[in-house]
Amino acid sequence: MSHYDYIVIGAGVIGASVAHHLASLGAPSVLVVERLTIGAGTTAQSSGLLRTHYSVRQNVELARSSWSAFNDFAAYVGDEEASCGLVKCGYMICAPEGDKLDALRSSLDAQRDMGIDVQLPTREEARERMPIAHFDDAALIGYEPEAGFADAYLVATSFARSARRRGVKLMEGVTVTGLVREGRKVVGVHTTAGTFHCDTLISTQNIWTPELAQWIGVPLPVKAERHTVLALECEDAAYSFGMPAFKDLGSPGMLYYRSYGGSQMLVSEGVVGETLNAPETEQGDISLDYVAEVGAQVAERFPAYEMAGLASSWTGVYDVTPDWNPVLGPVGDVEGLVVGFGFSGHGFKLSPGIGKILAQHALGMPTDVSLTPYSLDRFASGALLVGKYGSGAVS
Repeated sequence: MSHYDYIVIGAGVIGASVAHHLASLGAPSVLVVERLTIGAGTTAQSSGLLRTHYSVRQNVELARSSWSAFNDFAAYVGDEEASCGLVKCGYMICAPEGDKLDALRSSLDAQRDMGIDVQLPTREEARERMPIAHFDDAALIGYEPEAGFADAYLVATSFARSARRRGVKLMEGVTVTGLVREGRKVVGVHTTAGTFHCDTLISTQNIWTPELAQWIGVPLPVKAERHTVLALECEDAAYSFGMPAFKDLGSPGMLYYRSYGGSQMLVSEGVVGETLNAPETEQGDISLDYVAEVGAQVAERFPAYEMAGLASSWTGVYDVTPDWNPVLGPVGDVEGLVVGFGFSGHGFKLSPGIGKILAQHALGMPTDVSLTPYSLDRFASGALLVGKYGSGAVS
């Protein structure tokens, strides 16, 4: 078969979600082309946090719709054997007096106005939930009980399996090398496995989006940015699955934390990382100086971790836009093309909601959340989706 109604480039968690939702919404024929294997790119490097806390309202809407999927994932994909690996431990965020306090207060107020269950625990109540931490400097604490973390790779492969069951063809180890064009309309793709034609192309190329920009001759503002994740171990202060995921707005790196393996602490920064000259997912070097710098910040909040050991570490790569929010929808006057890129660390959390609205748009349906704020045009018009916390993955 050389012609499909829809072709999706990329089978990470976003592309797999798009494929699932296209098939679920009645797309007649769908092809997914993946250069590696399903979920093996940046998806496999995800920390997997799930929360609805954002300072950008549209992100809250997408996160809320996505949480509904994660909360009953097997039913969502129609497969009783499917699992997203959900650990519903809650999500806590705190800020000291200073420049993040008003941003946190307004973001929490907005969540509550939208009907999301957000609590404001005292320092003592926060300590009860997370006894390994201290909250002496916390001027405001938010707690979202319906939050936690899950497994991005499981989600991507489950979406892909759902898509296959519904008739989608997935080709792994196949690289797109260019587009088939009729004037300004995209009508197919050239690949290492041959040429395939389509009525609509949906690109979820992530850090490889600059390739698409070259093919269509339109600037697409996105860069690859490497971030480091550490897993720390402390015998005297195990980070159990019962303790919430945590965001520390008072730390220089705006660190985020969660339990890892039921006893270790997974920790990473929520600020700007290392810009890469070319898209690649290979593991980067992690210096001992970096481990010591992050470790010192950890010990400020978790005193026992001053004596923690480094159990493991890895690096992951974000596809980052200038305002740290994604581009979703059409591209200028290029017909037959829909894009989803620049997730800037939000991709997994929002993947069910984003996959659905991209599929709805491609099918000509009304979208559950408006694509307008996420349009490419915002970078030229200046209507950026800048979060109240500044540049970084909390948005």
